[in-house]
Amino acid sequence: MAELQLDHKPEPATLRIYLGAAPGVGKTYHMLNDAYLMRHQQNIDVVLGLVETHGREETRARIRDLEEIALKEIPYRGVTLKEMDVDAILARHPSTVVVDELAHTNVPGSKNRKRYEDVLELLDAGINVMTAVNIQHLETLNDAVSRSANTTIRETVPDSFLKRADEVVNVDITVEELRTRLKQGKIYAPEKVEQSLANFFRKGNLNMLRELALRTTAEQVSSRASEYRRTQGLEQAPIPEKVMVCLSTRPGTERLLRVGARIAGRLATNWYAVYVTKPDDKGHGDPEAFHRLEEYQRMARSLGAKVVSLVDRNVSDALIRFAQQENISHVVFGQSVRSRWDILLRGSVLNRFLSEVRDVTVQVVPMQKPLRGRA
Repeated sequence: MAELQLDHKPEPATLRIYLGAAPGVGKTYHMLNDAYLMRHQQNIDVVLGLVETHGREETRARIRDLEEIALKEIPYRGVTLKEMDVDAILARHPSTVVVDELAHTNVPGSKNRKRYEDVLELLDAGINVMTAVNIQHLETLNDAVSRSANTTIRETVPDSFLKRADEVVNVDITVEELRTRLKQGKIYAPEKVEQSLANFFRKGNLNMLRELALRTTAEQVSSRASEYRRTQGLEQAPIPEKVMVCLSTRPGTERLLRVGARIAGRLATNWYAVYVTKPDDKGHGDPEAFHRLEEYQRMARSLGAKVVSLVDRNVSDALIRFAQQENISHVVFGQSVRSRWDILLRGSVLNRFLSEVRDVTVQVVPMQKPLRGRA
């Protein structure tokens, strides 16, 4: 009698993210501690793919006897820089790898452009990943943090990556303790302390960042718990709320996408980025506008949206019909730049939408030009 062969699919790799409000809260320190305990108490094969100690002795001491994968040397503009060696980790194929500084942009010539893309490749290969990132690097929080901290956040991670996480660990210390660590030279060099205290490490800014980190972690935990209850049949799945962002080709539309993604994240739901094209519009009349639209659609996908292109001679009709067909509950519009007189004469897409679509929450976002130099 032939034996029945059962295919046992391997468990998917898990992603654990250590989330902090700011540099210096101890993300890397805690991550290394957990990796050490996994190696020596649970006998899990853990290696260090990349760890940034930033010259902090207490962090360096946490590495202890954990195996480190040698970094890859990449020549760039006459110098040799080092990056995480993804291929070496894949060849070693440990059970778990530690990857620090998730928002980092890799040196040109690296296998992937961003480090979070390295992490995705490792996860796809069945390797569990422990990684760390600060809250200001989440794409949808970019505008809020830039305004509060009066600085440009150049490196970001799409929120869809956070949703991929199996576990989010919030590494939290009080604002006073963090500022004390800064004054003691445990975060930045002494010459940077005063400037940091007056800017990014202001109490108001740190309180905001801390609240964002706590709230984001709570939303992730709530979303995971809700998904577990649904898959286990512990409760009837509620009718999901749906979010729609109305795209345009105007500069600053990325703000609408971040707002829509944040709303969808709080509601733990899917969302749409919708653009309406008229039948006679070939898309080549304004090359800059066409290029911006492509960038906005790419950004929407990276933030987890489903991009929808509609064709209709009347923009209002198309948006109203889509919202009603899809039972949209939240809509994000950009603030009009047209004069009140022009709106009175020609009508407004927003006013028409509000008059015909009921039981929908509408948010109108002021439009601003994006900050220059942001990656």
